[in-house]
Amino acid sequence: MTRPEISARLVSGKLIAVIRAKRFDQALPLCRALVEGGITNLEITLSTPEALKAIRLVVSELGNAALVGVGTVLDAATATAAIEAGAEFVVSPICRPEIAQAAHALGKPVMLGAYTPTEAQLAHESGADFVKLFPADGLGLGYIKSLRAPLPHLRLVPTGGVTLDNVADFFAVGCPAVGVGSSLITAKILETDDWAALRELAARWVAVV
Repeated sequence: MTRPEISARLVSGKLIAVIRAKRFDQALPLCRALVEGGITNLEITLSTPEALKAIRLVVSELGNAALVGVGTVLDAATATAAIEAGAEFVVSPICRPEIAQAAHALGKPVMLGAYTPTEAQLAHESGADFVKLFPADGLGLGYIKSLRAPLPHLRLVPTGGVTLDNVADFFAVGCPAVGVGSSLITAKILETDDWAALRELAARWVAVV
């Protein structure tokens, strides 16, 4: 897929599952459960043990059924390594222009992190295809609405604080997609490897969206 095609798929799916598995062997069944529940945009963070190996495995096993990206990227070299492992998009919690340059050099979209209006605009000017608003739980919907008033060109993807009860509200204020972590892949699910519960919860999220 081209970079615009990947970006379009992220937007059409709306939900990006932020995956922080506790063990390497959780990665594949966790991702499979999400896909079976209808969530196909999967961000495997580097906090997952053997994350690049996990990305290779998930990509090889799930193929086109999932769009697999990498999260918690802090430098250009890691972005490049993750893409070479199969990641289709790159997400960073910080604003470092070289990460965008590395991803774009290999034809992949990138989300750079921001918290303030200045950071968000800098991320955009650095070439970010999306701006990851993080952590969004302390900002709220009013902040996003206010931010987009003078900066409507920003494609804000909030991560943190998105729940089943408020997810629709984020789309109502103009967010093209949202990142969902612990409110989807709960601590209990990770502790018990309850992939059936994860599949059912993923389906609930998809139904609400």
